[in-house]
Amino acid sequence: MNTDRKRKIAFHLNCLEQGGAERVVSNLANQFAREGYEVLIATEWYGENEFAIDRRVRRVHVGLKDRDDKKNRITQFLLRVKYLRQFMKTEKPDILIAFAQRANYRALMASYGTNVPVLISIRTDPVGHYDAWSDRLQIPILFPRASGCVFQTKGQKEFFAPFLQENSRIILNPLNDKYIGQPEPQHRKKEVVQSGRLVDFKNQPMLLRAFVKVHEKHPDYILKIYGGDSFDGTKEILEEIIAKNNAQDYIRLMGASDTLERDLIDAAVYAFSSDWEGMPNALLEAMALGLPIVATDCPCGGPRTVMEDGVNGLLISIKDQKALEDGINKLIEDPEYAQRLGREARNIARKANAQAIYEQWQSYIEEICRA
Repeated sequence: MNTDRKRKIAFHLNCLEQGGAERVVSNLANQFAREGYEVLIATEWYGENEFAIDRRVRRVHVGLKDRDDKKNRITQFLLRVKYLRQFMKTEKPDILIAFAQRANYRALMASYGTNVPVLISIRTDPVGHYDAWSDRLQIPILFPRASGCVFQTKGQKEFFAPFLQENSRIILNPLNDKYIGQPEPQHRKKEVVQSGRLVDFKNQPMLLRAFVKVHEKHPDYILKIYGGDSFDGTKEILEEIIAKNNAQDYIRLMGASDTLERDLIDAAVYAFSSDWEGMPNALLEAMALGLPIVATDCPCGGPRTVMEDGVNGLLISIKDQKALEDGINKLIEDPEYAQRLGREARNIARKANAQAIYEQWQSYIEEICRA
């Protein structure tokens, strides 16, 4: 979509530490900058392992200052809103796009008196994240102020009141180009893989226990999990399961990787075990690589949005260890079927490539700015 003037776009989120929302913001910001837009990212703090941003994207710190460290929690919250509001009044972006729960609330509070439209974005399962008493207090007050909302799934959208549903879009996460168009491997290794942080909601302990059973039937297969430690205790649980089953030789925690497009490409099976997610980037990437996938049909409908059971992957119920075990075995034991599923999965690149997703965001942003 062409416009007469390239707008000034600001994104707001906590930081750019490697995670799902942070990855999407980084990709979108870089794409808008390449298209000639003036792009800013307003963050609360700096993380240790952050996504890279284009040199044309301007990063602005809007979080607490050193002198605020010892102030009470309520004061700190109000200061965060104040600093973001100062940023909006100083920079005067054409639109502020907020990602994730707290950033959504801060942006809407900070927008009073700025004349800057705020586009919010829901990035997780609303159940358990937008239904606490504090959410039930804030949402009716703040969300009507939003100029629009981007959801990832129909399930997310249906959680909220009609006024927000009617003023929204469902947009998938953009794929990194490096996952698209990779050649199909001539031979697949006897590996089952997963990628993603070691964190409780991904239910990697269930995957390990299922794979112990798989390994009894297929002792020449190994499991590799690529992902950094979230420091919530999940890594220690996984290490305990490995030790208890003497599985050090066939279950491996590989740590974080920047070369997943090479690490995963020739695996026999990709296993997705999450109890809940928003729209999982790792699953989209595995699909784009053409991997045979067995995935939990987790709320709020991310896998179901992009997968059809038996067509481009296998969908199973959450927390069903036996179904995960059976799904992995089926894909191992029927490689021709697995190959057909993987080839169909590659088609996700047509809908979720960076250009297609950018155009959807651009169209929605222009619609809001013209209103």
